Amino acid sequence: MEPEKELRLRLRFYKTTSKSVEEIKARCENLKTEVAPDFNIKTLDNHIWLSIGALKREKYSPNLHLEIEPMEDGNTAVNGLFGPDPVLWTMFMFLHFIVAGIFIIFGLIAYSKWTLHQNFALDISIMVLMVGCWFTLYFLARRNRSRGIPQMQELEELMDRILY
Repeated sequence: MEPEKELRLRLRFYKTTSKSVEEIKARCENLKTEVAPDFNIKTLDNHIWLSIGALKREKYSPNLHLEIEPMEDGNTAVNGLFGPDPVLWTMFMFLHFIVAGIFIIFGLIAYSKWTLHQNFALDISIMVLMVGCWFTLYFLARRNRSRGIPQMQELEELMDRILY
């Protein structure tokens, strides 16, 4: 995978492995203690979450979610999703909703003032400022993701140790 060439903020991928679901789960349990200070491995049913350990974690550190499903031919399908820290992702979504709310409110106020033939320049300037905030949030998210690429590669190496 080449995450630095991807445009999306959340990188998805699909792989197959010859190991069974039970073998993969057993390998996860064995690796938990071996990689404990540097990585966290959590499993629940057919889901595996890989994350950077507390000592190496930064605010931009990615998480890797794997969903493993048995296939009819005996192989196992692995659906993977790289994503940001859930707390950081929630904060970014919250900020997006605030910016969108302010944009809509001032759009309604500007429309009302326009229909009443009043000055609405301040309202339009606040709406333009909110568009600028949207772009700022987007580029901050892209920068955080690019800073997390080395840790994404570490998580991918750990995933390969589990799957192959």
